[in-house]
Amino acid sequence: MLAKFTAQRRYFLRLAVIMALYCAAIFVAVTLRKDAATPPALMAAVALVPGICIIGVFWAIGRLIVEEPDEFLRMLIVRQALIATAFALSLASIHGFLSQFQLVDRVDAYWVAVLWCFGLAVGQVINRIQYGTWGKCL
Repeated sequence: MLAKFTAQRRYFLRLAVIMALYCAAIFVAVTLRKDAATPPALMAAVALVPGICIIGVFWAIGRLIVEEPDEFLRMLIVRQALIATAFALSLASIHGFLSQFQLVDRVDAYWVAVLWCFGLAVGQVINRIQYGTWGKCL
């Protein structure tokens, strides 16, 4: 079914499904957390779903890199992902050292994935500055 779409469109569709599941999982988790009678095993299972969805985001980007036939566009995607990785890991490392010495509060580890997604935007801006293009529109 997805074979008739471009690589970018397949990526967008995959990401839309994954993010819909992610939002639903967060809603269910927050709702169940308010109920003190929720069994810990159920809460653990529900808590895993958003993390699995984030794994799905990384998988979708990997599939985009594999499926994109245009070498220049593929290079832009890879650069964007590398910049996002450097951005997220750099900020996480700096914050980790600051929190180790109790200069800032600790932050839940899942925020690194949020930083990474923000880093994708940073990578896109850097690609635009260096190569004059954002990439391909859907």
